[in-house]
Amino acid sequence: MADVVTMEKIVALCKRRGFIFPSSEIYGGLGSTYDYGHYGVLLKNNVKGEWWRAMLLERDDIVALDSAIFQHPRTWEASGHLQGFTDPLVECRACGQRFRADHLSELQCGRKPSLHPGDGPDCDLTDVRQFNLMFETTMGPVKETGATVYLRPETAQGIFVNFKNVLQFSRRRPPFGIAQVGKSFRNEITPGNFIFRTREFEQMEMEYFVAPAEASKWFDHWSAARQDWYVELGLRPDHLRLRVHDVSELSHYSSATSDIEYLFPIGFSELEGIANRGDFDLLAHARFSGEKLEYFDQASGERYVPHVIEPAAGADRATLAFLVDAYDEDEIGGEPRTVLRLHPRLAPVKVAILPLVRKDGQPELAREVRERLRGRLAAEYDEGGAIGRRYRRQDEIGTPFAVTVDHQSLEDRTVTVRERDSLRQERVAIDELADELARRVAAPWQTPKLG
Repeated sequence: MADVVTMEKIVALCKRRGFIFPSSEIYGGLGSTYDYGHYGVLLKNNVKGEWWRAMLLERDDIVALDSAIFQHPRTWEASGHLQGFTDPLVECRACGQRFRADHLSELQCGRKPSLHPGDGPDCDLTDVRQFNLMFETTMGPVKETGATVYLRPETAQGIFVNFKNVLQFSRRRPPFGIAQVGKSFRNEITPGNFIFRTREFEQMEMEYFVAPAEASKWFDHWSAARQDWYVELGLRPDHLRLRVHDVSELSHYSSATSDIEYLFPIGFSELEGIANRGDFDLLAHARFSGEKLEYFDQASGERYVPHVIEPAAGADRATLAFLVDAYDEDEIGGEPRTVLRLHPRLAPVKVAILPLVRKDGQPELAREVRERLRGRLAAEYDEGGAIGRRYRRQDEIGTPFAVTVDHQSLEDRTVTVRERDSLRQERVAIDELADELARRVAAPWQTPKLG
């Protein structure tokens, strides 16, 4: 099935239906910052919830953590971020814009967008200099005497500095993981493509600590497991690929890295990275802190510094990928329809409760149905406008099921359940409705785009 989605359509839908807005819009906006509206919050929370499900509920070898955004400044010395977390920067003296020097062939000239920076007749680029991506601020009541601290550029270091604490209270032994979801901040030179690359974003990272000899095995395990997660939640397999990094691309700490890439409208781009970080991080923090960060196996008498496998995903990028993959257009009765074919588990609203008309006791019965679903399923009551228009609204936010209360409902206490994708309708007794809808939401699901 040919894709009809474009990034422009996604941006328009997100604003129209209350998923995502430009931040500070009444003041003209602030570059590459976005606010999530009601349905966006619900969708991203469902994405994060499914990640936690995969990490905690479906496994016994991973524990949760929520580390502070501010870390001791020595953390970033040990990790190498103060010295090496940089991008190559050039400025144009003519237009005043800044560009990543290694992305010039992908960017637009500030004065002549049909050309790349440096190709325009007025372009005057400076020499390349290294630009540190960390946001710097001051902790303390007086800026001049306060301590310099940084907004964290990743959540991983908060896990490493807590390795000893978690090891003591969790009573885990390798292989085991520490997972967390949280905000990170990077002063990107050229953010863009909606929420794909922003300066403030949310990460879903897990550090999996293993015996050194088992690192390669677990790297392969997590590379496969993380791809399967996206497919299970509805992304088309032919729009995903695993790209292995060349030796020249590897970070200084990595012996192997692969990116799970998704075919966005902008082309295949990184969705999640899986890295074999070795023992670099624990050794570095042990050296800078003076604390031993190692594991002692009482059974064997062996003492070692675990190696780390890191699956690191972006909650915002994952949300964008699910939106892109779900977006579709079709016709019903000769009228065009825009629909988000989201996996029911990800859909912001699972079921819409719709009285056919606003009289004859139908709204009252519909509200009773709504109350019966409260606490079981995310439901929304809507009585405004023609029933067809209300169906279209729910289709655009990805609601998989719509329950219509009509004249027959008043007679036999059954309702019509309409499916978003197949448009199939069937009568279900009100007393059985909650269990039936919960069963359908939890059932295995495959996007209709696969045919």
